[in-house]
Amino acid sequence: MNGLRFVPVDEGDALAQPLLAELAVEYATRYEAPEAAVARWLRDHPAGQFHPPDGGMLIGLLGDQPVTGGAFCRFDDDTAELKRIWTDSRHRRHGHAAALLAALEAEISRRGYRRIYLTTGNRQPEAEALYDSAGYTRLDQPLPSDAEQYPIAFVKML
Repeated sequence: MNGLRFVPVDEGDALAQPLLAELAVEYATRYEAPEAAVARWLRDHPAGQFHPPDGGMLIGLLGDQPVTGGAFCRFDDDTAELKRIWTDSRHRRHGHAAALLAALEAEISRRGYRRIYLTTGNRQPEAEALYDSAGYTRLDQPLPSDAEQYPIAFVKML
């Protein structure tokens, strides 16, 4: 994959910051929301949600430059939920997001989960196409949850 390597990080790690900042701009633009509010929302989650043993975050690096990243957390005992999947706009269409999904799936499997679940917004056709191409099955509606949900849901058995 042309030198792409993945490293585990914490959401506060400097490697994650450029991706989260661009993700905030992208979501704010697509969903017509204030960028500062989206940036706060991206960091507003329960402490430890993306930390081992139940969760994790990976950043894909080309050299020392972060180009893609994503996180997962526990949805239930058998299911991990993907969150914050992102590829820098200057590095899209190179297979980095597909490689990220594969790396996250491998880590999720190592943690003992048997299923992956995710929801995405209705203004992200690229994300929908990625999940379709990676073997995720689109659900008619999100799974029941008290947590934040978005209208388009996918699941994949490991």
